[in-house]
Amino acid sequence: MPLRLIFMGTPDFSVPTLLELVAHGHEIAAVYTRAPKPGGRRGLQLQPTPVEEAARKLGVPVLTPKTLKTPEALEEFRAFDADAAVVVAYGMILPQAILDAPKLGCYNLHASLLPRWRGAAPINRAIMEGDAESGVMVMKMDVGLDTGDVAMAERIAIADNMTALDLHDRLSRLGADLMVRAMAALERGGLQLKKQSEDGVTYAAKIEKAEARIDWTRPARAVLRHIHGLSPFPGAWAEHENARVKILRCELAKGSGAPGEVLDDQLTIACGNGAIRIIELQREGKARMQAADFLRGVPVKPPMRFA
Repeated sequence: MPLRLIFMGTPDFSVPTLLELVAHGHEIAAVYTRAPKPGGRRGLQLQPTPVEEAARKLGVPVLTPKTLKTPEALEEFRAFDADAAVVVAYGMILPQAILDAPKLGCYNLHASLLPRWRGAAPINRAIMEGDAESGVMVMKMDVGLDTGDVAMAERIAIADNMTALDLHDRLSRLGADLMVRAMAALERGGLQLKKQSEDGVTYAAKIEKAEARIDWTRPARAVLRHIHGLSPFPGAWAEHENARVKILRCELAKGSGAPGEVLDDQLTIACGNGAIRIIELQREGKARMQAADFLRGVPVKPPMRFA
């Protein structure tokens, strides 16, 4: 029999999992997501989360509580009489009473190879730190920060040309398939759990704005991974002609020079060791553009610098 589930998620990353669970016949009793935030051109319209928009189209009840720690919130959650809860980037801590409410537990889809990159920004950190691979894992939740027992995992290689958005989209689709398989195993009583290793624990702290400035003194590959790990948001940046420029995509290139030095008229920039060539960028207050389009309006050649 299909499972009766509560789905808890917020951003675009979560939506494929919700849709796949529905497509495979599971009953979604309710969707929990974060409350709408002001948005639109003037910031006056409340913008529902991507998960809420998807749930409304499916005709599923949507709840946006500010907290899950009150007796009222617990009573409401229990009233759905769910077999399990599926949590994908919900953005709110689940207290023990909520975790204990579904008959079969709460299961989280996490975008890293646990115990590496527990926490808020695993996709960004994996790229920024030069990891060779990433992946998704389904774990049974406990009250710790991504410390629950792991049920299933899938891995993918991280190529140097992969941005955070590229990896986000691939893991989102991969994770949706993985969670469907996990729920099928749970349904038939065959979902096996394994404790996480105590070795190799790292934490993916939230990205701070101060991290976004490019340090050209680092080796070229480290600069490339820093740029791609922050693309498209918040965007790694440097200054050119006293204006901030976000660099969104680049590639390794031949050449050497003083860090930040422009080496040719094709936007090749020297790093501490080696160089990168800019492929896509965004000037302050402008739309993102290809390097070739940028160069048509803003000629860049030696001895200019990116500070």
